[in-house]
Amino acid sequence: MQLNQIISDRFAILELVIVNHACGELMNIELSNESGVAVDEAALVSVAEFAMAHMGLHQDCDLAISVVDESRMSELHEEWMDLPGPTDVLSFPMDEMKPHDQEPGIVGDIVLCPQFALAQAKNGLDAELALLTIHGVLHCLGYDHAEPVEEKVMFELQESILATWQAR
Repeated sequence: MQLNQIISDRFAILELVIVNHACGELMNIELSNESGVAVDEAALVSVAEFAMAHMGLHQDCDLAISVVDESRMSELHEEWMDLPGPTDVLSFPMDEMKPHDQEPGIVGDIVLCPQFALAQAKNGLDAELALLTIHGVLHCLGYDHAEPVEEKVMFELQESILATWQAR
């Protein structure tokens, strides 16, 4: 992705955030689906908002979710992670927010690939994308799974958030 495109996308998101604030909406989550796959966009926004609230973020935080096809995900995966081929989710933290931050801010960007996610889904695409959305939020908040201890903490937390969201 070229710097001009990133800046353009950021300004488009910021414009929507300003409009949403003027309308009194909080916990702004912007979602764009460019994947060609029908996904439950309302559920993705709901689970992202739930995860952010569960992690104690200020209610005036922003997040962007992009749903892309395998070709676009491959490009992003190679550009940002230096790894070939598509992946299920990429996360790009913005304001280095941490759980229980009491200040508003931009949590970051999450990129989902439904075609890739479907191949690994055990409980259907919608459930897998919900889990990956939570996974992306946690990455934006500094969680990682490079080490076994980190993986255990992160994966237990994402499963707990998903189960609580599904039970509501």
